[in-house]
Amino acid sequence: MNSEKRLNIIRESQAWWRIVINNPPLNLFDPWMFAELNVLMDDIERDNDLKVVVFESANQDFFMNHHDVVNRTTIPDQPGAAPFFYHWPTFVTRLAQSSVISIAKIRGRARAQGFEFALACDMRFASRERAKFALIELGGSSIPGGGGVEWLSALVGRSRTLEIVLGADDFDADTGERYGFINRSVPDAELDAFVDAFAQRLSRFEKRALETGKKMVNQRAGVPSEGELWTSNHILHGVDLWPEAQKAFTRLTAAGFGQVGDFELNMGERLGDEPSE
Repeated sequence: MNSEKRLNIIRESQAWWRIVINNPPLNLFDPWMFAELNVLMDDIERDNDLKVVVFESANQDFFMNHHDVVNRTTIPDQPGAAPFFYHWPTFVTRLAQSSVISIAKIRGRARAQGFEFALACDMRFASRERAKFALIELGGSSIPGGGGVEWLSALVGRSRTLEIVLGADDFDADTGERYGFINRSVPDAELDAFVDAFAQRLSRFEKRALETGKKMVNQRAGVPSEGELWTSNHILHGVDLWPEAQKAFTRLTAAGFGQVGDFELNMGERLGDEPSE
């Protein structure tokens, strides 16, 4: 286990922070990252001056990835860690309902938990050349249980949600913008300047106005409730015990799931090519 911190907090000003995700080599979502995210939410909620947080990655190939399949049942002795992703619905509800505006600046792959994290942020801006998005769970005989179904249904509608969930394929930023699950697809060379300028703009506005505007939009936009997220989370844990899911997990691990290599870089294509037996 890499004992280095997964999140680097860069305080650009009192009003806006950049949160750099860094869990090399694949930016896998593990218990230690979840512990740090929960501690981060405590810090965000305590800070009366903070208005905007921007989540980005130190890894050009991976924004935030799926669960770490090796350490997914390991509980570190850190605040906010136990019992790992079982408290995910509470965390993303805190993020979505926070008085602070959250922005995901996405380069590289946002898959499974990473895609669901980006969806839980208030806004998403993505690199046209480098960003990829996927809910890969159906390719492993499982289902998304971290809010992907709920967020996508609200953002893109039933038919496109079915395409994304059941197809378990990669989607690029231009398609994401057209479908509506990201705000804008931005040329990679312009992404940093664009998001930084937007965050700075928001940080100059009054916090109470930003918070009230976000609450109004949340009430009208169909933000999923914590109860709905818990329902999907519960279903996921049952599905993962299916014999089909256990067999698929063994097959995917043998193919390179959670390991550095071609399978992780090109998972959408590789899942489609994999035999079912």
